[in-house]
Amino acid sequence: MMNYSLTDLKLFLAVAEEGSVSRGANRCHLSAPSASLRIKDLEEKLGLALFVRGARGVSLTVAGTVMLEHVRRCMAGLEQMNSDLLPYAQGLTTHLTFFANNNAINSFLPKDLSRFFAAYPTVRITLEERMGHEIVAAVSMGRADIGVVAIEIDHAELDFIPYQEDKFVLIVPASHRFAARQSIRYFECLSETWICLQSGSAVHTYLVNKATELGGRLDIRVQVAGFDGVTQLVSSGAGVAIVPMSILPDVRSNSIAILDLDEPWALRHHRVCLRKGAMASNTQLRNLVSILCER
Repeated sequence: MMNYSLTDLKLFLAVAEEGSVSRGANRCHLSAPSASLRIKDLEEKLGLALFVRGARGVSLTVAGTVMLEHVRRCMAGLEQMNSDLLPYAQGLTTHLTFFANNNAINSFLPKDLSRFFAAYPTVRITLEERMGHEIVAAVSMGRADIGVVAIEIDHAELDFIPYQEDKFVLIVPASHRFAARQSIRYFECLSETWICLQSGSAVHTYLVNKATELGGRLDIRVQVAGFDGVTQLVSSGAGVAIVPMSILPDVRSNSIAILDLDEPWALRHHRVCLRKGAMASNTQLRNLVSILCER
C-alpha cells in the first residue's frame, strides 16, 4: 500500500481547487517550485497524471477527478476527528451513546436534553434513531449506553423506567370524508393516499409492517424527512397520515382533523432502558436518567 503524505494531499486539494500550482502552493504556505516538485513526485508514485498543465494553470485529469473526491472525504474525516476530539481537550468528562425511536427524538428528547446540557455542559451525547428491538439489543450488548423504546417487551439484563406517554393519531384534511369522525380503525384507512416519513425511519417501518399484518399496503404519495412536512402536506389536502399526538401541539387549524386511532398499539408507553447496574458506575448516565425520568 502506498503511504500518502498529509501535506501532499492538502497541496493536491489546494491546487485542484485553485486551478493553479502557484496559488495552491500559497494556500499551503509552500514555494511554487517546492509545490510543483511535490505534485510531480506524487504523480510518479501513483504512476499516473493528476493534472493537465496549461498556459493559464492546471486542470484535473479523469484520474485526478477521482482522487479529488477521495481526498475531500479524507480531509472531511480528519476535520470531523479534530472536532470530536476537541471537547476532550477542553475537559469533556463523559460521552454517552443514546438510541431512541423517532417519536421520542421529535417530541420529548429535545427539551429534556436541553435541560441536561444546561446542567452538565461537558458531557457529549451521540443520539441515533433506531427501531425498538434494535435499541434493546444495542443497549444489552453495550453498543448504546441508554435507549428510549415504546415496545412492550422486557429483557433480563436491562432495567426499564417509565418515560413519556403518547399515542398515534390519524390526521386528515378538513374536507376529508373521515374529518367528522372521532376515531377510526387502521384497516379502514389503508386504501387512502398516504403522506409518510422517509423509508428507513422507525415510524415508517412500523406503520408499513402493521399494514402488512392486515394484508394491506400503504399507497404512499409523498415521503418527507420530518413531521412538519407531513402535517403541512396533509393540511394542503395531499393525503392522510399517522403521527404521534405529541408532535401536534400547535396544529389546531380549520385545515386539518385529528382522529383517535382505535388500535391497542396506538398507545405509546415510552420507557428508558439501560443495563442493570449501569448507573452505579456512570455518574453522568445517572444524571441523564434522573432528568429524563424525574416525572
